[in-house]
Amino acid sequence: MAPGAGPPGRTVVVKIGTSSITDARGRIVGPALAKLSSEVAELRAAGVLVVIVTSGAIAAGLRVLGLDPRPTDPSVLQAVSAVGQSRLMAHYEKALAAAGLVGGQVLLAPLDFANRAQYLHARQTMWLLLGLGVVPVVNENDAVADDEVRFGDNDRLAALVAHLVQADLLVLLTDAAGLFTADPHRDEGASLVEEVAEVDQVLALAGGAGSERGSGGMASKLAAAKIAAWSGVRVVIASAERPGVLPDAVAGLPGVGTFVKARLARLPARKLWIAFAMAAAGMIVVDEGAKIALMQKGVSLLPAGVREVKGDFLPDDAVEVAGPDGVVFAKGIARHGAKALTDWMGWQTAQLPPDVPPEVIHRDDLVILP
Repeated sequence: MAPGAGPPGRTVVVKIGTSSITDARGRIVGPALAKLSSEVAELRAAGVLVVIVTSGAIAAGLRVLGLDPRPTDPSVLQAVSAVGQSRLMAHYEKALAAAGLVGGQVLLAPLDFANRAQYLHARQTMWLLLGLGVVPVVNENDAVADDEVRFGDNDRLAALVAHLVQADLLVLLTDAAGLFTADPHRDEGASLVEEVAEVDQVLALAGGAGSERGSGGMASKLAAAKIAAWSGVRVVIASAERPGVLPDAVAGLPGVGTFVKARLARLPARKLWIAFAMAAAGMIVVDEGAKIALMQKGVSLLPAGVREVKGDFLPDDAVEVAGPDGVVFAKGIARHGAKALTDWMGWQTAQLPPDVPPEVIHRDDLVILP
C-alpha cells in the first residue's frame, strides 16, 4: 500500500478487558482467547479487518511474579507489565495462529496521538499491517509510560485507535451484557439499554469501577464510547462471553449489547486528543463576550477576554475554559503560562510585549465541549 493511501477496507476495533481473558488468579484463559480469535477469523473471512486492543499484561505479570495482593506502586506495576506483556502476546499468537491468523504486537504511547507526524506514522503502520493480513494486537506501552502522560485505561486507548485507523465500529467487550437501567445483580427489573444517542444522558447508570483485575468499568466504557462517537465511530458494548458477539455486533443485531450512536460532526485527531486525552492543568475564566465569540465565531482566545486564571499551568498545557458562571464550555492548549497570563489578563493586544503571541489559546487548539 502506497504512503498516504486510505484504510485498506472496512475496519472494526475490538477491545477486550482483563476480566474477560484472565481468571481470578490472573491466569490467561485460553478458551477466551480462542473464542475471540475464532470470531476475528470469521470477520476476516467476510472481508472485515480487525484490530484488537487488549488489556491483561499486568495481570499476567502478577501471576508470573507471584505478587499477591496487587502492588499499588506505579513503578512496580510498570515492571510487572514488562514481564506480562511478552507472555500475553505469546498467548495471542498461539490463539490467532490456531484460527489461521497472524498477529502483530503494537505498543502505543500518548505522544503517538499528540504529535501529528507520529500520529500519521502510527496510522500508516496500522494500515500497512492490516493490508498485509495481520491482526494488530494493541496495548499501551506501560513499561516506559510516564505516569503523568498515559491513556489511563485501554477503553480510552481503543477509542483513540478507532479514530486512528478510521474504523467503522468499536466493540468494547466486557463481562457485562451492556448498559442496564439498574444493576442486574441487585434489581430483577433491570433491562438492557439497547441504544444510546448521547452518552452524557446515561452516565448515571454506569455504576462504579470494574473488577479487581481490571482498571475500568461501565463508566470507563461510556467515556470511551463518547470519544469514539465524537470521532464519528459507532460503538457497541457487549459481553465477551456471548456466542458470536463480534459478527453479531458488526451485523447490528438487536440485543447483542448497547449501541452508541456516532455523531455526524467528527472532531479532527488533534482536537479529539485535546478534548478527551489530555488532563487539564488549570482553568481560564473568560467574560461573556469572549465566551460568545469562542462558541459562535470560532475565534482564538485573546488576553482581553480573560477574567481569572486558576492553577499553575505552563505553556502548551491543556486548560479548561469557563464562562463567568464558572461552567466549563471549552478546552484548549495554552500558549502562555499561568504566571504570565495573570499579568496580562484583560489587556488589549497592543499592550502586550512585541514578541508575545497575542493568542492565549489559538482556535486550532480550542475545542468547544457539549
